[in-house]
This record gives sequence, C-alpha cells and structure tokens, in this order.
Amino acid sequence: MASEISHEPPSKKLKEDETMENDATCSIIPILNRQPYTNQHILRKSFDQFHLLIGVAGSVATIKIAELVEEFHKKNPENLVIKVIATKASLHFFDPTQLPVDVYVDEDEWGMWKNREAILELRKWADAILIAPLDANTLAKVANGLSDNLLTSVLRAWDFSKYAFFAPAMNTCMWEHPLTGQHLKTLKELLLFKEIPPMEKELMCGDKGYGAMASLSMIVSIVSAEIRNKFAVYTR
Repeated sequence: MASEISHEPPSKKLKEDETMENDATCSIIPILNRQPYTNQHILRKSFDQFHLLIGVAGSVATIKIAELVEEFHKKNPENLVIKVIATKASLHFFDPTQLPVDVYVDEDEWGMWKNREAILELRKWADAILIAPLDANTLAKVANGLSDNLLTSVLRAWDFSKYAFFAPAMNTCMWEHPLTGQHLKTLKELLLFKEIPPMEKELMCGDKGYGAMASLSMIVSIVSAEIRNKFAVYTR
C-alpha cells in the first residue's frame, strides 16, 4: 500500500506545525484565566517541606475544597505545601482562582508534554496524595486502571511507597451498589490506599444515608497524623 506524499514545501509544513503547537500551548483556560502550564513550569521540591497533592473529583462535596486547604494549613506547619488536581467535572463546583494554591487541570498535561510530563512531575513532587472527594465515577476508573484525565493518570503512575488517601462521596444508592464494594476492595487491598470512610447524613439530593464525605476535621486529622508519624512534620 503506497504511503501518502505531501507536495507542500517543507518550510510551509514546518510553519504550520509550529502554529499548531503555539495554538495548543497559548490558548487560555477560561475557568483559570491562564494559559496551560508548559515545559517551562518547574515543580520545585525542598527537603524541608512536605508536599501534599489533593485530587478533587466530580462530587458536590468539592465545594469544600477551599475549607479543606485552609484546615490543612491551620493544623500543619508552614512547610506543608499543597497543590490541587481538578477533574473537569469538579470545576462545576468551585472557583479554582479562589484557592491560595496551584490548581492543575487536564489542559496542563498537554502543555507540559514536550520535555516533561505533568503526570510524572506531579508524581515525583508529591510526598502523599489525597483524593477528597472521590466520586463513584473516578473510583471506578482508578479501580479498573483507567487514565483518561490528569488525576487518574497520576494515580495510574503513583508510587505506592508513598501514602495515598481517599475520602469517598456519592449518593447512598451508588455507595450501596455491589460494584462500589469491589472497587473499594481493589483500592485498599491491591493498591494500598487508606480510606477515610463516608458518614451518614442527609445528602444534597434529600435522601438520608451513607455516602457523604467525611468531615473536614476527620480528613485533616487522619492525613496529618500519618504525615507526622512517617515524615516528622509536627503541628505548631
């Protein structure tokens, strides 16, 4: 089978390729009001700091992310550094420009692809990861090895010698579904995630039952205790 041959001058094709690359890296991410991070974006890591990566998925509990970050900073020393990875669905529930930390989205993965991958850079930067909230959709993806966005890709490449926590948040019907139990078992027994279980309360949909994300104080206490025990990051 004959291959296709381009009759365009090489100089013209090169110019078009450069234009396409510039378009890909210079377009503004509307919700963040910034360009995607490029290969010039360096994630600096210091040995006297603890680096916590927080992933937020498409649950209404994501509205608490600003409070969660604030609680971590209150309960932990100043050398705790936080970065957030937000899925596309999670961005319906919070304004990332209002967080006092860096927020990474799917577009950043493609902006950084040329010399360094955002997936591996974030993986190397983080000393631990917390997914809060972890919705049913992302839970299923992680349990089955999918890596179709920045968050699931980082988790697919995660170094499990480092701590990984998750705080589920979903409707009671989803929480009680048989597949949810299988997915939780995979995360905890195979991938060695530490679960911060949901609680029973009246959910946003009006139903009362299990599935609400654990309280922020509970999440911060559990994660901070593990951090202090292993990495000697002490509260003030």
